[in-house]
Amino acid sequence: MASAIVSLHPRAAASALALLAAASAPALAQDGGAPASGPALTEIATFDHQVTGVTVSEDGRIFVNFPRWSEDSPTSVAEVVDGEIRPYPNDEWNSWRNTKKNVLDPATHFVSVQSVVADGRGSLWVLDPAAPATAFLVPDGPKLVKIDLATNEVTDTFPIGPDAAPQGTYLNDVRFSPDGSHAFITDSGPDGALIVVDLQSKEAKRLLSGHPFVKADPTVVVKHHGAPIRRPDGRGVEFSADGIALSPDGNTLYWQALTGKKLYSVSTAVLEDPNATDETVAAAVKDAGNNGVSDGLWMDDEGRMYISALQEDAIKRRDADGQIATIIRDERLRWPDTFSQGPDGRIYVTSSRIMDMSWYKPESPITLQTQLWSFDPGDSDASVTSSTTPEAQPQQR
Repeated sequence: MASAIVSLHPRAAASALALLAAASAPALAQDGGAPASGPALTEIATFDHQVTGVTVSEDGRIFVNFPRWSEDSPTSVAEVVDGEIRPYPNDEWNSWRNTKKNVLDPATHFVSVQSVVADGRGSLWVLDPAAPATAFLVPDGPKLVKIDLATNEVTDTFPIGPDAAPQGTYLNDVRFSPDGSHAFITDSGPDGALIVVDLQSKEAKRLLSGHPFVKADPTVVVKHHGAPIRRPDGRGVEFSADGIALSPDGNTLYWQALTGKKLYSVSTAVLEDPNATDETVAAAVKDAGNNGVSDGLWMDDEGRMYISALQEDAIKRRDADGQIATIIRDERLRWPDTFSQGPDGRIYVTSSRIMDMSWYKPESPITLQTQLWSFDPGDSDASVTSSTTPEAQPQQR
């Protein structure tokens, strides 16, 4: 669930192409590797509720969000100021409560926000799957909301209707084309999908729904330090397309299922084609290699991909030559979730503690305390845990 100073990066096509060319074969030692003496984590804030998304604007403002999963969170979107949260853009947009679902308009309130992304063009975007507890989708609730960071006012709303987001959908994370014309969204619900929104026409198209490229891998069991994470009824962690990243030149979109290990990619030109179909998109998808189990993804201006190695309380980095390294391993990173990068180059990451939720540990409290961290990626002294991989080939349907 990676957010951003932005999903808009300066053009760096060479790095992006190098990453794509290097990333088709499975990575090695994804569930192990020696601990890295990586950069120090700096605690930015501790929250009394479960955080997922984080984003940092081009002028350094920090925003986070709190989905309604195991609790009726009192704040959905907030700005972090001096370690404290302030409902953003105002109290009214944050006033939804599950007990008020028959009173408040879900189209004009945050129902259950999963991701926030600052676009580097003066706007904050809020992705609201409107599915509390990742369950029943509230009709008219799924949407993208655009907020002007200069005025702190909502300037537009982009509904994601039932054709693109049917019941069972869980809008997870979003990236934007460099020209601001399209949004690309992952759906981590049971079927999985990529959703492309034309920001001029406001039309949303659902692609690859139920395809193995986007669905959870049934052979993967998500673990924490080797122990399977399961609900009392035996169900494991089962999320489809989740982490998402955009190449620095904006030409390639990457994603992977959380319950999975494979990274996939496709040309954004294929996704933006108004005549795109499941067949044309599937034919263009490339197997970009093996990241191991991961939640959020982030790609920096140099084409390096940061990977939330949630099974190991770690962060890994995939360099443009295809090598994957553990750059931080720290027990405080309980389920590293979403990344963002500030204007000073520091990377921000939330720890959402999903493995500690009452869903999986009934003895846990409904409300979990979670954190926001930052680190300087230039300080990393990483240990390589995978090898360079050969040129990627188009994935067969």
